[in-house]
Amino acid sequence: MNIEKINFDSTSNKDNVFVFRLKNKNNMEIVVTNYGATLISLSIPKNNENIDVVLGYDNLESYILNPKFFGATIGPNSNRINNGCFTLNGIEYHLEKNDNNNNLHSGGKGLHSIVWDYRINEEDNYVEFNYLNPDKSQGFPGNLELKARYTLTDDNELKLSYEGISDKDTIVNLTNHTYFNLSGHKNKDATSQKLWINAKYFTPVKDSKAIPTGDITPVKGTPMDFTISKKINSQINEQYDQLLFCGGYDHNFVIDKKKDGIEKIAELYDERTDIIMEVYSDMPGVQFYAGNFISGGPIGKDSTVYEDRCGICLETQYFPDSINNRNFKSPILRAGDKYESTTIYKFSY
Repeated sequence: MNIEKINFDSTSNKDNVFVFRLKNKNNMEIVVTNYGATLISLSIPKNNENIDVVLGYDNLESYILNPKFFGATIGPNSNRINNGCFTLNGIEYHLEKNDNNNNLHSGGKGLHSIVWDYRINEEDNYVEFNYLNPDKSQGFPGNLELKARYTLTDDNELKLSYEGISDKDTIVNLTNHTYFNLSGHKNKDATSQKLWINAKYFTPVKDSKAIPTGDITPVKGTPMDFTISKKINSQINEQYDQLLFCGGYDHNFVIDKKKDGIEKIAELYDERTDIIMEVYSDMPGVQFYAGNFISGGPIGKDSTVYEDRCGICLETQYFPDSINNRNFKSPILRAGDKYESTTIYKFSY
């Protein structure tokens, strides 16, 4: 297959930034960039039009700002670390506090804000982004070699594969922060879509700072129950403490793992376009964010003004603040070991 490489722009440091356009045999198309190893668009051919189902921008300047992390690869640690602080091997590490006195998505200089090297494989239809994250970058220990690969398959799968290896014990917890709207990125509301999550439990948060209490709590009998598919907006405005803390859904769900490895964890369905997105992952958790605070950023693609809840995220990962919680699976990567993770978004239309 032919992967098209196009000059996007250059940063203030004169780093060249490119976009890469991948298509499959069904004319489904993705566009990615080596700035932040970011997904810019995902277009589905349907009813004689191409429906772009992810939020994004038309220019590099907006991705350099990107206050909502549209489409970006997040790391070395995704989600929140309480008080921007953790202890590893008896050493206390202090990180940027960029969200309610917490570290969110590794701070402003996380992987979403750097220019990655790249490698194209047209035979297998993927672009692989590579980066060496130097020791103490963002405050984390270790020289960390990273790979983030975007593959578009003929089964209409967007496959995200991550690898990491460090010369010191460190934290690695990568995810992708794409906002989806299966009605198209210009649509003003993503919460009328139906969501199923394979999770009987979630990790409740203490307060509006969105740090987990450490408990693992049943979803049954609460608005957090997506074990049967329902419209996201069916209970999002209920007077339930967890929803009030976060302005809606922004919580980690504990996947009902049946085995090690990749399995289906969620499904999103849009009645208007009849598009289904299945999510597969090997990670223990998924952060479901209903886009409660999208508005106020740069103008989006096609001059679109994005509003709150016009896109939703399903971010596969270790649990939030897991480094500080012995009750959660550890995100520690030991020196010389390999971090590997895969997430697949599969589309039917």
